[in-house]
Amino acid sequence: MDPRKYTVEFLGTFFLVLSIGLAVIGTGPPPGFAPFAIAATLMVMIYAGGHISGAHYNPAVTLAVFIRGKCRPVEVLPYMLAQIFGAGLGAFLALYLKGNPTDVKALTFVAGPTIIAEAVFTFALVFVILNVATAKATSGNSYYGLAIAGTVLAGAFAIGNISGCVLNPAVAVGAMVMGLLKAADVWMHLVGQVGGAVLAAVMFKSLVKD
Repeated sequence: MDPRKYTVEFLGTFFLVLSIGLAVIGTGPPPGFAPFAIAATLMVMIYAGGHISGAHYNPAVTLAVFIRGKCRPVEVLPYMLAQIFGAGLGAFLALYLKGNPTDVKALTFVAGPTIIAEAVFTFALVFVILNVATAKATSGNSYYGLAIAGTVLAGAFAIGNISGCVLNPAVAVGAMVMGLLKAADVWMHLVGQVGGAVLAAVMFKSLVKD
């Protein structure tokens, strides 16, 4: 077990959730630009930490990478805990920097569309990650961070008004801490994210033989 990996997972998820909070809560980027700020943060943190931990920054990704066979069983739980703690700290710092607002309004989600939207786009995100960051055929490429962040950006515009385009259990925790997501709605996101990630890993293994 390499503690450097967990430190990087903590830092990457911390900055991801921090950027979400700062971009979405109160005064942030001009309307419509928040997804670009969030995707850009994800992209640069992937390039910064990919060579150390694989830059998962997402428990659903860690689960899929484990199913794919590129994450050791002993590393799965520490990865996820580092991601969740990073998300929590990022959320608290975002609230502090925004003046601890008390008027943050959580969106209301409908279970069916939320679960499906999160599942479909988590599938897309994980499928892209497995192909550009773990496949032998794409090993050593320089575009993996852009491809992953681009998928998140596309998802933000496509399903942002349906599920919030969370695609990440750690981000769901951070969003709940910041008041952007109701605790009672978290399960919808988790079901979709885990289901989409598992399906993407199974699909990848059936299509890519390496």
